[in-house]
Amino acid sequence: MRRSPWATLAVLALAQFIVVLDVTIVNVALPHIQADLNFSADSLQWVINAYTLLFGGFLLLGGRMADLLGPRRVFVAGLLLFGVTSLVAGLSNSPEFLIGARAVQGLGGALLSPAALAILTMTFAHGRERNIAMGVWGGLAGLGGTLGVVAGGLLVDSLSWQWVFFVNVPIVLALVALIPVFVPDVRHHSGRRTFDTLGAVLGTAGLMAIVYGVVRSEPAGWGSFEVVGVLVAGVALLISFVVVERRSAAPLVPLRLFRSRALSVSSASLALNGAGFLSMFFLTAIYLQQVRGDSALDAGVHFLPMGGAAILGAVLASQLVQRVGTRTVQLAGAVLSVGGLLLLSQADASGSYTSQLLPGFIIFGFGIIGVGVPGQITAVSEVQPQEAGAASGVVNAMYQVGGALGLAIVTTLSITHTTNELTHGATQQHALEAGFERGLLVAAAFAVANVLLTLASPQLQPTSEQLTEATAAA
Repeated sequence: MRRSPWATLAVLALAQFIVVLDVTIVNVALPHIQADLNFSADSLQWVINAYTLLFGGFLLLGGRMADLLGPRRVFVAGLLLFGVTSLVAGLSNSPEFLIGARAVQGLGGALLSPAALAILTMTFAHGRERNIAMGVWGGLAGLGGTLGVVAGGLLVDSLSWQWVFFVNVPIVLALVALIPVFVPDVRHHSGRRTFDTLGAVLGTAGLMAIVYGVVRSEPAGWGSFEVVGVLVAGVALLISFVVVERRSAAPLVPLRLFRSRALSVSSASLALNGAGFLSMFFLTAIYLQQVRGDSALDAGVHFLPMGGAAILGAVLASQLVQRVGTRTVQLAGAVLSVGGLLLLSQADASGSYTSQLLPGFIIFGFGIIGVGVPGQITAVSEVQPQEAGAASGVVNAMYQVGGALGLAIVTTLSITHTTNELTHGATQQHALEAGFERGLLVAAAFAVANVLLTLASPQLQPTSEQLTEATAAA
């Protein structure tokens, strides 16, 4: 049966749309989730981090499974897992239940996303059509991230927080029905099926242990047996991960890739970028509602200019890198990120949104994408063509992992500062404002580190195809 490649793209892009949507749509619901399920201040971040860590930790394994088992099969499996766990998350009646559902939902996304991208690249040949397809793919993903905050606000205010998860279910069911008609069963691998599942489990478990240790440091103390034990276990798991990768015939992360200075620097840079973005989004979503008194919908609308700036910034960055080079654009993006976070950190409950928050959102929106587009290009610039997919997977996983670790650090320091302010007699509102400011200043420190790191990045003039793929990924 003849299938239109553009119909295939529509199905794949819609699936990617809901994966990205699920990151932002949940943020505006966090205060309602916290109140309804009695989340503690330090555990609330796991609603985001459980998803992010499993998504980033299993992203490369998902890509490998798509190569070996067939991308459509893995795509369907990931989509079904994503849909079922969305339903379970909406039905959750305890923090533990919701966090568990979010973790498995992240695993579903880690299977779905690389499989969808593999189908896309095999459906469209190199050249103009693939460039257009990648542009549509990236544009819809970016639109999902931007509209998610408004959709989340509408659902929370008109129905309940549960609907930020339930909304995925009918979309998934529709996509599953459309896949046999519009998505081809393309395959390109006939070799031995070898999965580095142990590597994925060790790496993800090690990262989760370290994040958990950082989170528990605020209530338990850095010197407590619990925190020290968990952090040591996390480090041991990560060392085991490296040992397994070095010995594996088909490693999840080919460590030889990190011999490339461009890949190493870009991976670290995108990890810092993720740390700044996820931290800002988490803190500000709570600040807008708990300190400024916004409704969930108002908070979502207030985030829109940042999404619009990021979309416009992607277009501008893709033009500028061809004229002035990747390092120059990335450096400008990192500097703008610092400026945006510093402006946001100075906001207070009595100030107007237009004067105190809007400029920071716009500047940060331009900055975050200004780092992302050239960073993606630089990451794959020194690797062999046959390893470009693995390199791209590594930097995307690093972005997710960096976001999770950064959020843990920022939230812990923010909560600690809020607690100290309350101990010294501050009002609840003043303490929350102080904690918000401290958290964003720490996020700004990540962006400052990115400025310094970018100076070590090579200056490149990308091809049009590199540019299209990097913009879509960013």
